[in-house]
Order: sequence, then structure tokens, then C-alpha cells
Amino acid sequence: MSNSVSAFISELIRDANQIEKLGDFEKSRMLERAVTTIKDMREQLGLLPGSTLRDPVIDLQIAAELIPLGHTDDGKVKRAMLEAAEILRTLKIVRDANDELKKL
Repeated sequence: MSNSVSAFISELIRDANQIEKLGDFEKSRMLERAVTTIKDMREQLGLLPGSTLRDPVIDLQIAAELIPLGHTDDGKVKRAMLEAAEILRTLKIVRDANDELKKL
């Protein structure tokens, strides 16, 4: 799964950098995939969002829902994709570190 997460992170960054070439469906779908992947990785790691902290995944979900309605611009979608990539990168680092610790 590590390679698939790395590939997805690369895909998010690539799409963010070519945002003007994507249709609304593709933009929305990428963010929806990111949200699902983030939630899955959090669950695997036993990380639940704190009730007192703002969860950036909610912002990503809202951005994905606003795209087909035409209520967001490419700049906001690009930022959301890059934020999703950053979150996934961080979760991957944590997961990889946990895997290494289990080997000890």
C-alpha cells in the first residue's frame, strides 16, 4: 500500500499543477479519493481527529462538494489538492515509522 499512497500523492500534486486541464468531475473525484484515503490511513494508525481541533478533511470534503456546483475556483481546488497531498505524506511517514518500530 505504501507504493500506492506514494503514487496517489504524486497524482494529487501533478493534477494540482495542471488544474486548468482537469474537468470538474476529475477535480471533485480526486478530492473525494483523498478524503477516503486520509480517513482509511487515520483508522489504520488509530488516529481520530480531535473534537476540539478543526479537521482539515472536512474542508477537503466541502471543496469536493462545491466543485460541481461551480462555487469554487481553480486556485482553491489546487490548494485543497496540495493540502491533501501534505496530509497523506505526513500520514505515510507516521505509518512507515510505525512499521519500522514493529520490526525492532
